[in-house]
Amino acid sequence: MKSAVVVFPASNCDRDAATALEQMTGRPAHMVWHQDSELPDVDLVVLPGGFSYGDYLRCGAMASQSKIIQAVKAHAERGGAVLGICNGFQVLTESHLLPGALIRNADLKFVCRSVALEVDETQSAFTRKYDKGQKVSFPVAHGEGNYVADEETLNRLEGEGRVVFRYAAGDNPNGSSRNIAGILNEKRNVLGLMPHPERVVDPLLGGTDGRAMFESLIEALS
Repeated sequence: MKSAVVVFPASNCDRDAATALEQMTGRPAHMVWHQDSELPDVDLVVLPGGFSYGDYLRCGAMASQSKIIQAVKAHAERGGAVLGICNGFQVLTESHLLPGALIRNADLKFVCRSVALEVDETQSAFTRKYDKGQKVSFPVAHGEGNYVADEETLNRLEGEGRVVFRYAAGDNPNGSSRNIAGILNEKRNVLGLMPHPERVVDPLLGGTDGRAMFESLIEALS
């Protein structure tokens, strides 16, 4: 599987994502600057976590106007896989590659800890190596991870099996609607989630629950 990581000003998880990809695939990820106009020939594009443009305006709003986003959209339209993590999820909603929005956490506080998640959907390239209902733990680090959408959109996401991860009961860190932690687009080739799977692929970092996501992608895209 060939991959690329987009780097925005103030990205701070781009190297984490690249390291996880190299560890899992055995080949380095392409690092793509946000003002580049083209992507290399890759199977997966990752929009990493961080604070693109310092989170001025709305989180992800300025990054969504970067030159590379048009290439990311074209990649997705061709069926290529796109993974947006934390700030990357915010960029995906601001770019309208995913519905809804990420707003301030319900308690208005930045949260940085591991959270308990449930895998809600395993019929995707991102989650086929998980079991439905499986409990996993990923870290979060965000101040605007509260996923919101209108009732029609929420019902459609659930009805179409596009809610991939939910925060476990009693462990919703941000007030996200219906405990939603990650969603797919209609084509099911774009995933956005607030928790960080790339930070739990190596036991030295305290956990390996994120490995199955990368194993799923390798199996689906190689």
